[in-house]
Amino acid sequence: MQHRTIDDLMTRNVVRARRETPFKELVRLLAEYDITAIPVVDELEHPVGVVSEADLLRKSSDQADPSGLVPVPHLEAWERAKAEGARAEELMSAPAVCARPEWSVVEAARLMETQDVKRLPVVDEADRLVGIISRGDLLRIFLRRDEAIREEINRDVLRDTLGLARTDVTVDVHDGAVVLGGTVEHRGLVPVVEQLCRGVDGVVSVTGDITFRQDDTHPTSAG
Repeated sequence: MQHRTIDDLMTRNVVRARRETPFKELVRLLAEYDITAIPVVDELEHPVGVVSEADLLRKSSDQADPSGLVPVPHLEAWERAKAEGARAEELMSAPAVCARPEWSVVEAARLMETQDVKRLPVVDEADRLVGIISRGDLLRIFLRRDEAIREEINRDVLRDTLGLARTDVTVDVHDGAVVLGGTVEHRGLVPVVEQLCRGVDGVVSVTGDITFRQDDTHPTSAG
């Protein structure tokens, strides 16, 4: 199966900042390009951090409320430094958590989850910035057409991987939900079919009722 990689989904023309980029220029870039974060790169185009809207908003949250009704929040030392920062290197979240173009959607999603970030700069073999991938970009695989998902299951999973005919297992797909039917020779093949179908890009769920002719987990039983 040909899984979509980060290279297929990432944004290539990346708006970037330098360590010395001032606060107001960062705000302008976010507004002009309608984005929520900017990678910060060094002179070799290596990402060294990311400045997000949340990083910049610390400056506003640190200000006293003119009405006097909302107290100034207590900030940790690192939060205070960001709130008082004036340049990208003082404001950014660092180090930059990066992905590689050849990674799968699963690899990138897991890294975002474990590192609690919403986007990943993408770097090449020399660690130079070549793109950026966001949560929204990863979700684009679920916009695949049902017909494309059905054809990939029939061709790549059932025929090429498992050697089954279209008449053995039926496949119906609606809004990414896969429903399987039909009959296979051995019971042990049923969970294999289901698991491989779940691995197809764009699949939301897999259900169905595949029967079997022989129970290879209990050889004396019939399906």
